[in-house]
Amino acid sequence: MTNLAKKKAYQLFDSGDFENIEVGTVKGLCQIHKYLFEGLYDFAGVIRNQNISKGGFRFASSLYLNESLSKIEKLPETTFEKIIKKYVELNIAHPFMKGNGISSRIWLDLILKKNLKKCVNWQKVDKTAYLQSMERSPINDLEIRTLLKEALTDKIDEREIFINGIEQSYYYEEDENHKENIVKGQQ
Repeated sequence: MTNLAKKKAYQLFDSGDFENIEVGTVKGLCQIHKYLFEGLYDFAGVIRNQNISKGGFRFASSLYLNESLSKIEKLPETTFEKIIKKYVELNIAHPFMKGNGISSRIWLDLILKKNLKKCVNWQKVDKTAYLQSMERSPINDLEIRTLLKEALTDKIDEREIFINGIEQSYYYEEDENHKENIVKGQQ
């Protein structure tokens, strides 16, 4: 990720533009992705049409991705547990060619803010623990729920929490072993 994308993430908060994002929807997720990556990727805000994998895990097939995203969008957001389930399902879908992590963490925080008046203080979430719990979350989301619940804060409008979350989010993405790869010959 470039410094430009990081600056755009800061600008998302500073400009107040995040207030115009549809919370918890695929459209809102695409709005976030486009805001962050427009000018960097020609697919900014566009749902992928190729299959991708990361660390040997294949994300949702591009053939069924729109259907999967439609189902994810309809998942309830009434409790912390249900919101995390929705977040885990979105991670399994991995709708973009690149930039899924940062986009989905902002998306998650907006859902938490709207429905629970909380957000994640990402600086309290250890990188290794986070990445490992996300890898295991398709089987059981208890670990990621516990990890994120311990990092919740009610400081939802504080710039420092948002900016530190962006910094931490980019730190998570620096791991070379977790790069997304196009699955050759598949669509």
